[in-house]
Amino acid sequence: MGLLPDRAGRFDRRAEIERLDPEADFHEIYRLTTMYEFPWDMNQSLGFALFRTYAVPSIGRLLAETGEFTERVQKRYDDTGLILEAVLEHGFAHETGRAAIRRMNQMHRSYPITNDDLRYVLCTFVVVPLRWMEEFGWRPFTETEKVASANYYRELGKHMGIKDIPATWQEFGAALDEYENVHFGFDAGGRAVADSTLDLMCTFPPNDKAPKALINAFSRALMDPPLRRALHYDAPPAAFEKASRFAMRLRAKVVRHMPVRTEPQLVRDLPQVRSYPQGHEVDRLGTFPAGCPVPHAARGLEAVPEAAG
Repeated sequence: MGLLPDRAGRFDRRAEIERLDPEADFHEIYRLTTMYEFPWDMNQSLGFALFRTYAVPSIGRLLAETGEFTERVQKRYDDTGLILEAVLEHGFAHETGRAAIRRMNQMHRSYPITNDDLRYVLCTFVVVPLRWMEEFGWRPFTETEKVASANYYRELGKHMGIKDIPATWQEFGAALDEYENVHFGFDAGGRAVADSTLDLMCTFPPNDKAPKALINAFSRALMDPPLRRALHYDAPPAAFEKASRFAMRLRAKVVRHMPVRTEPQLVRDLPQVRSYPQGHEVDRLGTFPAGCPVPHAARGLEAVPEAAG
């Protein structure tokens, strides 16, 4: 699916999605939502979802210790997007999708990551895009899209071996809020990772044409106060924050009247993804500790875990 007539109306894709069953067709719904209906918004909101995890000290500190998000942040950014896209594009049963999940599991098992932190990261991927669309999207998610998103990440979480996964999008939201209320806090490593990520964002087109301080302030304007407090970021001036959020809502009104997308927007085609100009192999992406043997396909990939949670 995904192909609509060239003269399709702006809401024809939504109508296509609404004809699907979010319990059985969650992968197709999420693929249409991400690659066709909201590609820019999903890319931005998922980036903010990952950014949000830096405010949990156990996550931010570990990411800083690996050096990947401070010394090789471009590669780490690209690897994350490309691995997740391989699953989304091909599906959980496809060889490429399974290879991407195996690669992700290999990386995670190389580091001391708790189940609670993995589950929290999974929650951000459901909740942050949902809330982003409510505030900045050209339309909010429908109930069908919300349910499909939760089901998609439940399935991904099962393949990752994560336990006690929330059952609904509402439960994902409650779990995220509870975890942040308890665990959000400052850590120098998490702040260093956040700073490095903001610096990287300043190099993305068209950001690279604007002053770095302006992009930094605009990014902080889109953060909520608990996130800024946890990372010890100052709020920009109130007038600037109000103008920044107004600009995002104005953009949404413009996008609402744009033609429906008839071709998918893929992460690997984005100008900010720059680590693999000659292409990439999914089973060679990723980050492993220094001195740790890096597994490749020729040496065998780990089996996908049994469903859990």
